[in-house]
Amino acid sequence: MKDTSMAPAMTPVLLLATAVTGVVDAISYLGLGHVFTANMTGNVVFLGFAFAGAPGLSVQHSALALLMFGLGALSGGRISAGADAYAGRWMTRAFLWEMVFLSGAAAASVGFTRGSEGHGVPVGILIALTAFAMGLRNAVVRKLAVPDLTTTVLTLTITGLAADSRLAKGENPRFQRRLASVLSMLGGASAGALLVRRSVALPLGLCAAAAAGCALASFRIESRRKP
Repeated sequence: MKDTSMAPAMTPVLLLATAVTGVVDAISYLGLGHVFTANMTGNVVFLGFAFAGAPGLSVQHSALALLMFGLGALSGGRISAGADAYAGRWMTRAFLWEMVFLSGAAAASVGFTRGSEGHGVPVGILIALTAFAMGLRNAVVRKLAVPDLTTTVLTLTITGLAADSRLAKGENPRFQRRLASVLSMLGGASAGALLVRRSVALPLGLCAAAAAGCALASFRIESRRKP
């Protein structure tokens, strides 16, 4: 049985990771040509639009994001395979790998600006690195299984806010956590949209730093829990 006692301690870490998701999707959508590298639901829809010839969308970019996200999730699954939900240091390792890939994306994007033309290879690299990082993190957070804190998807969280509200004759379970998750994503997306106007490397670097902070916090939580 999974030990859920760490859920309160991990909540701030996962909220920070949720904000990073908002920043990454702002970078990818606004800076890399209308593609999501964290939100795969939207990306699948974009791919369908692109297949139908909708303007401003790329089959290659959406397919690359889906492929690399899947490979990242595969890697994340291997990191946490066979582990108890809170055993070992696998959450820390996952956040460290996220930091590595986001740092690589930040380094690759130096000199790249929103709307740059003639940079097909760097765009593909940035899509691949950020999608892989998000897939890896999503897999380990899924293993963690903290309710309403997937860090990348808000559809069920928002549904829960409404369906379990007093207006729906519910008891508002985890209302604060659900609302905080939505606000974290909103804040990250807003910050990313503002920063990407000036630079792509800067918000990616900040995301890498945030992933490092998540790794450190996760390590400290796990260390305190050891007998």
